[in-house]
Amino acid sequence: MSVKELPLFAALRAKMAWISERQKLLSENIANADTPDYRPRDLKPVDFGKMVEGKSGNVGMMVTNARHLAGGKGAQNLDFKAVESETYEVSPSGNAVSIEEEMMKVGQAQMDFEVTTNLYRKHTALLKMALGRGN
Repeated sequence: MSVKELPLFAALRAKMAWISERQKLLSENIANADTPDYRPRDLKPVDFGKMVEGKSGNVGMMVTNARHLAGGKGAQNLDFKAVESETYEVSPSGNAVSIEEEMMKVGQAQMDFEVTTNLYRKHTALLKMALGRGN
């Protein structure tokens, strides 16, 4: 089993992909802040804790021969769903984007990404230390 197949690393990679996709949607919301009738979107939250525990419901195919193609497992099976964001005010043009709310979400996404990359880095260092490779 490679390190990439460990549930924790798969969940961290999936979390980074989710944050990246969310950042893309948030930037689209900000870019369309003056577009009439535009409704902001955000990603539906994913329970990454269940992925680590192995309860995500994603069942991969068993590979019995080296020539078989491995089925998607873990992060590859995630399908991020964009949903309309809850809005508290709508402008007279029908636009529901609030720059302040979007910037708060962008800041939260940035903090989530920093935490996730730090976890990835720390667990990689822990594995290296366990294997006797040091830094």
